[in-house]
Amino acid sequence: MRISTATRRPLFRGALLLAACAALPAQAAQPTQAAQPADSPAAAKPAAASKPAATAKPAPSIKPAPVATATVRPQAGSSPAPGSTVADPVTTAATIPPPAEVKEPVMHWPLADAQALLAVINGIADEGLAPADYRPAALKAAIGIGEGDALDEVASKSFAWLAEDLRDGRTPMDARVQWFAVDKDVDVNPTDAIMTRALESHDIAGTLAALDPTYPDYAVLKAALATTPRAETKTRALIRANMDRWRWFTKDLGEYYLMTNVPEFQLRLVRRDKIVRTYKTIVGKPGKTATPQLAEEVEDIVFNPTWTVPQSIVVGEGMGAKYANNPARAAKDGYKVIKQADGTIILVQQPGPKNSLGLVKIDMPNPHAIYLHDTPARGLFATDSRAYSHGCIRTERALELGMMLAMLKAGKTPEEVTAISQSGKYTKVPLTTKMPVYVGYFTMAKDINDQLITWPDLYGRDAPVLASFAQPRQLKTGQRTSNEKVIAIDAPGA
Repeated sequence: MRISTATRRPLFRGALLLAACAALPAQAAQPTQAAQPADSPAAAKPAAASKPAATAKPAPSIKPAPVATATVRPQAGSSPAPGSTVADPVTTAATIPPPAEVKEPVMHWPLADAQALLAVINGIADEGLAPADYRPAALKAAIGIGEGDALDEVASKSFAWLAEDLRDGRTPMDARVQWFAVDKDVDVNPTDAIMTRALESHDIAGTLAALDPTYPDYAVLKAALATTPRAETKTRALIRANMDRWRWFTKDLGEYYLMTNVPEFQLRLVRRDKIVRTYKTIVGKPGKTATPQLAEEVEDIVFNPTWTVPQSIVVGEGMGAKYANNPARAAKDGYKVIKQADGTIILVQQPGPKNSLGLVKIDMPNPHAIYLHDTPARGLFATDSRAYSHGCIRTERALELGMMLAMLKAGKTPEEVTAISQSGKYTKVPLTTKMPVYVGYFTMAKDINDQLITWPDLYGRDAPVLASFAQPRQLKTGQRTSNEKVIAIDAPGA
């Protein structure tokens, strides 16, 4: 079920929304051979399976990838307790060790299983992937020779590459701009286990199909790909790119989770892949403060948060000099002044309706100082394109969301969270069960009204993904996130 966002309700509506939740039903690298368009026709059905079991063979050695460098940033951006001090986030140069290329397992392939794999590869365009990426010609030739080492080598590699792309996405990490959402699927469902399962069951097609994303949005994109004329190459390419973006995320998002699509300027509270509530968002401005792609967990709800003013503002805009010798004026304007031994002036904006974080912060600790929060500038939610922040995600009706999470994940009653929120005092409510948060970037997806929509490419992130699909498939490495420079957020709450 979906609850309309058209009307506002009093704070106690959180209890009703909680009941609604409970009522929902259960639910880099070196190139391989050049890829052909994903519009290749499907082949015949898989042949009948034979009985030999899978046996592992040693994988061939692989050359190391080149050394990469990146800039990383330490943890920053948490709301401090009143009177505490927080240093500005800084960037530090770090050398990233070369990611090791993945060594695919080599197992024994019965002829019938290899034929079934070839049929899957020939029809994989339905999933937005290119059959040529998985060497169908080489596999067909090996099948023609018969069972043996050559077939085992070719079939194992073709299967592994396809399984990796279905599980993790085809797009190489260097094309996933500002991608920091670590996908754990490779840990819980490793390639050798997938191959063993497929060969022991002799269900090659079923085992690979089980790797497809289960989110409703993926199925909608797949259906759109099937009905989009082949002549509309740009549209089909965009569909394929956004199908792959779903593979980047972990397969199991959780029972409850928050999902925001940056170009859509919307946040969803979801239970079992059904939308419970939606909220407009304000995201980072294009450029240095663009909102990154993340997979984090809400750990605390901070009601009536404080905000430590970045030193670039304290010093650069003269706020420190303005308030250092006039604590009365600072207090009147809502700031507390802290003078450190080395002369540094710390300004902490106190709780209140004018606080830069608004009335609530939904804290999901991460190295990028990105979190969800309220804002005193709520009029900006009335605009259509809402890329105004320094990277954090300002959230419409954030207090409602924070109260609901405190009830849902911290066991608070509506009366308790109302009292806390109206106290005006800094209060951190730890969640007893963490809430997953996914910050995605989809330029084609279902909107909150279940319509397939294309959004403007706010940050220009489509181009590298589309370009990677036009190039030969890259071999997988152990790299799990982007290693491009992470820009320190100058004013993480602003």
